[in-house]
Amino acid sequence: ILMGLPFDLYRLWRSRPWIFGQLLCRLSHYLSEGCTYCTILHITALTVERYLAICFPLKAKVVVTKRRVKAIIGVLWAFAFVSASPFFFLVGVEQPDNHTDFSRECKPTPQALQSGLLATMFWVTTCYFVLPVTCLSVLYGFIGRELWRSNTRLRGPSSLLREKGHRQTIRILGES
Repeated sequence: ILMGLPFDLYRLWRSRPWIFGQLLCRLSHYLSEGCTYCTILHITALTVERYLAICFPLKAKVVVTKRRVKAIIGVLWAFAFVSASPFFFLVGVEQPDNHTDFSRECKPTPQALQSGLLATMFWVTTCYFVLPVTCLSVLYGFIGRELWRSNTRLRGPSSLLREKGHRQTIRILGES
């Protein structure tokens, strides 16, 4: 993100002329989308891990290991950048018919617009929003239900300690 931020800021302040060339135009869009997808997948994976830890704590101790977490992170990065790869070919430095250097702009190419691939990538990006939000909503609903149920079962000599642990869990979930 830090590598792509200067290009995004330049594009916001001054979209024309694009002075960084074809490769950086394509690379900045590709990295931006890839990092966005990766962030969304990481948040979703963390939610799944929280769900397992709260709803199935014994199973989570067995399933969630450092080795598996590293493998999942690698798969998330690979999947995010593979699914963002069409953006590398959808944008380019375009120059309108008047051929002045000032008119060069980093934007979607006419071929991307005509082929329908840009519209397809719009739907991919939309799915990267809708599916994780749905997943997060359902999983946090299950987590809330489990914490609510366990709160009603908190009776007995160690109930104060367990209640304190549940409050800490809810506080941690609320902060993220």
